[in-house]
Amino acid sequence: MSRPNSVQVIAVTGGKGGVGKSNVSINLGLALTALGRRVVLLDADLGLANLDVLLGLTAKHNIADVLSGERTLAEIMVEGPMGMRIVPASSGTQYLTHLSPMQHAGLISAFSEISDDLDVLIIDTAAGISESVLAFVRAAQEAIFVVTDEPTSITDAYALMKLLNRDYDMHRFRILANMVRSEQEGRHLFGKLTRVTERFLEVALQYVGSIPFDEAVRKAVQRQRPVFEAYPRAKASIAFRELAQKVDNWPLPTTPRGNLEFFIERLVQA
Repeated sequence: MSRPNSVQVIAVTGGKGGVGKSNVSINLGLALTALGRRVVLLDADLGLANLDVLLGLTAKHNIADVLSGERTLAEIMVEGPMGMRIVPASSGTQYLTHLSPMQHAGLISAFSEISDDLDVLIIDTAAGISESVLAFVRAAQEAIFVVTDEPTSITDAYALMKLLNRDYDMHRFRILANMVRSEQEGRHLFGKLTRVTERFLEVALQYVGSIPFDEAVRKAVQRQRPVFEAYPRAKASIAFRELAQKVDNWPLPTTPRGNLEFFIERLVQA
């Protein structure tokens, strides 16, 4: 089914580091690719990039070259597994972690070059609650919070939601429970987060499912391959396939703001 001029922009975030955001971003992107969607994955951890490392890719150029005007976005993109395209960031480049709103907008406006060849843009944000994280999350159409069943994950996710709700009037967040032992554990984790937010925030949380703890994920990381590609029958791969089917059914914006201009406008306003 054709989706002319509409690009689904999804930020994958969570506040805490180590909850599996990058793995979720990669494998969700591949599962959407398997559904026939043209996916671009943006490594938005601009100063501590890791997507190319996780995928065993070598990137000659990165976002810094686009911001300097030396390369176009199309020139720096790297083809990953199954044809999914990766926009690599730089590692160890501190100034990239402090971009101005106009620099953020300039970066995202580069996507207009490829908007005709793009269905889904997934933004793998950095950990924490930096201005960069806030800018990318509030500019996306959908925000998936990746949480695990540990107190620091819940408190950090809550802190990020609180900032987005209080300062930027965001009210709806989607929750993905990662590395859980059962679906029941995932729903229990969602319940704990919901009880905290209902008490102190005016937000609506939507549970999008869980990704099970799976040794196949660790093995795939060691091989620098996504679990969805390396072990397609693994429990985690099946869960990513189910998640992608849900994401693919999320409604797209029905106005002209459904284009990437929507994303650019929101970043400039931020």
